[in-house]
Amino acid sequence: MNQPILNGYCTNNNCNSNLEKINAGCLYLLDAFFKDSSVFSSVAKNNINIVEYIIMWLSYMLNLKKSEENISTLKYFYDIYIKNHEKYTNSITGVDAYYNSYKDLIDKKNDLINMDIKDISKFYDAFNTLCMMYIEFDEKSPNCNKCSQNANKFVAKYNELKNDSNITKKSSYAQLLSTLSNDYDNFKNYCNSKGVNCTNLPSLATIEEIQTSEKNSEQLSAHSSEQTVSSSLQDSEHIFAQSSEKNVQIYEQRSTQSPGVTSPSSSIGNKLFTVLSIFGAIAF
Repeated sequence: MNQPILNGYCTNNNCNSNLEKINAGCLYLLDAFFKDSSVFSSVAKNNINIVEYIIMWLSYMLNLKKSEENISTLKYFYDIYIKNHEKYTNSITGVDAYYNSYKDLIDKKNDLINMDIKDISKFYDAFNTLCMMYIEFDEKSPNCNKCSQNANKFVAKYNELKNDSNITKKSSYAQLLSTLSNDYDNFKNYCNSKGVNCTNLPSLATIEEIQTSEKNSEQLSAHSSEQTVSSSLQDSEHIFAQSSEKNVQIYEQRSTQSPGVTSPSSSIGNKLFTVLSIFGAIAF
């Protein structure tokens, strides 16, 4: 049912290739959230993070067609469809202090352009589950059973990403995890604000907890190579005893707002998640 919408963004109202369809979807999403500057001018800075979700969707869709189009990063797509395309370079008035075009928005996340789309697309699974948490939220259900099921699924996927060393060692990917984490917390705040009992929803651990654990393991391994087995075991106990007493500096900047209060970005969360979920289901 979305084909007429997609065609409206293609030359002669006809999308002839998978890349054209994906590009049309990308433009539709950008229009949905950034075209009307009067809606977003008061929270323009916060909305820039929405681009991360659009990039997740874009990477996911390109990865589905990776073998057909021989694409490994967003750079190829960026150079052909974004860099010099007027629909991306046309000015957006009213939010000049933060961005002036769709291209400018995407350029602010330029560190993701050269990342492997296979890696970035992994985040889409977690994001899509977060979408379903918003879409299936039922404030008439005191315990929101679907919330709990989706939350457990989201946390499992989040932890899977967080435990992937290829992801956590890259700051750009860590930022995507932080964005997902913040909006998960925003959902719990939203849930509580509606009078629904969301206390049973699991909490997210931080990247630093994983990195600290890995660092301790590396220290232990290095120490073992220099000491006897019995000596290394003693040192192992000492290392982990020390680490348990230390406060871990959190890399992910979690939202510090009180329960029931949502950030500017979460105020449009339902619309964002609904639109992206619809497009995530499109099969080309």
